[in-house]
This record gives sequence, structure tokens and C-alpha cells, in this order.
Amino acid sequence: MKKITLHTIQQLKANNDPISVITAYDSTFAKLVSESGIEIILVGDSLGNVIQGHASTVPVSIDDMCYHTACVARGNQGSLLIADMSYMSYATEDQTMCNAAKLMQAGANMVKVEGGEWLYASIKKLTQRGIPVCAHLGLTPQSVDALGGYKVQGRDEQSASQMIDDAVALEKAGAKLLVLECVPQDLAKQVTETLTIPTIGIGAGNLTDGQVLVLQDMLGLNRDFKPKFVKDFMQAPNVKSVSDAVECYVKEVKSRQFPAAEHCFN
Repeated sequence: MKKITLHTIQQLKANNDPISVITAYDSTFAKLVSESGIEIILVGDSLGNVIQGHASTVPVSIDDMCYHTACVARGNQGSLLIADMSYMSYATEDQTMCNAAKLMQAGANMVKVEGGEWLYASIKKLTQRGIPVCAHLGLTPQSVDALGGYKVQGRDEQSASQMIDDAVALEKAGAKLLVLECVPQDLAKQVTETLTIPTIGIGAGNLTDGQVLVLQDMLGLNRDFKPKFVKDFMQAPNVKSVSDAVECYVKEVKSRQFPAAEHCFN
């Protein structure tokens, strides 16, 4: 597989070619998904839920993230590799520099942080030091307690306007990608059209520049928790293996068949 770079991802946006993203947490699945056409692998702190069995991502440490990032990096066959910065690992600028360096040394090509304009200075410093940043707005799971649960964000005019302002500030700071989670499709479209960097949606409709899902969710393994935006690709026609399911996911993202109307918030 040809190595995917940030330049590749920016060209996909320029060509209106949707970007496929999926999580992975170990070498075996990293190899499988990268060989199935996935452009970006996210080592998500969602490992707290699907690997460690926690109720949220809050208990995940930076050491956990480094360990799983290194595992994924060994199996990855050329996908761009993004690693989440864990809860409170980027609370100060000094922490951010130190912990981002650990993730890059573990094999990440980019780090991801959750939050709005307050991250401006940290993202600018990371960018100046050659560490690419993916930002994350909307439902930010590390802040689930402050948000009052897993709820759609940006449904009123004030919060929607704030999200757009935050997105613009994050791009200005140097962020190269933006994840939009659990936001109305029209708002996600507006953010996408406002920015020059690619947007990756999860529960944000099919008008973003790409889509991401948690691997275990799209394989139908998480029976107790199925958000509206998740599709079980193991149940798709002609799918007989995990590889088939991932390839089907990539195909449906590329054709904008996924997410369909039933997976979107209005």
C-alpha cells in the first residue's frame, strides 16, 4: 500500500474524495484495516471503553495510549496514523509538548486533542515544532461529565456559532484535520465549507470530508451500546469476513452511502 500522508489527505479533500478513517488498537487489526483501503487509522482513547472495559475514556492514561500506538504502528501498512492525547495529558502547554512527543516517538504521525479555542496556543506550539494536530469538536468524550452525558452538540444558534468560531480558531492555530462528533448535519456542512482543512465526521452526516467509526462498533461487537450513527457492516450484503466488512465500510464512505439519513442528526 502506498503510504498515506497529510498531503494525500488534503488532496482527497480538494478532489471531493471522501476520507475513510477507523480506529485500531493492536497490530493485527492495524494490518487488516490498512490493507483494506483505510486511509487513516485512529488509535482512539475509545480503547478505554472497547479494550479496557471502562464506562468512559477518562481512565485512559498517556502510557496506555503510547503502548497501543506502538502496537498499531508495527502492523500498519501505510495508513496515516493518528493517536489521541488522553484525558488531562494536554492540560498545560508543557504537558502537551511532552506527551505529544511520546506519542510521536511511539509511532504516531499526528496527535488528536479535544476542545475549542482554549487550545490555540498549544496547537500553535505543536505545529511550530513539527507535530501535526487533529482537533476535535462537538461531543468530546473526555468532557462527557461536564456535558451532562453523550448528547448531540450545536443544536441551538449560540452553541452552533461557538463551534464555528472554535473551528476557525483551531485551523488558524495550525490544526490540519478536524473531527466533528455528534453534531447536526447542517452545522457539520457549514463548518466543512468554512474551513480549508478536512473535516472527519462521526454522527455528523455525510457532508463532511470523511467518516470515522470505532472498529468494534462497525463490526457489531458492541451489543450493549449502539448509537444512532453506527452501522453494523458485518450484516451488509455479501460480507463474510472482517476484511469484507472493512472494505464495505470504505466503499460506502467513498460513495457517500454511509452515513445514510437514519444515521444523521438534524
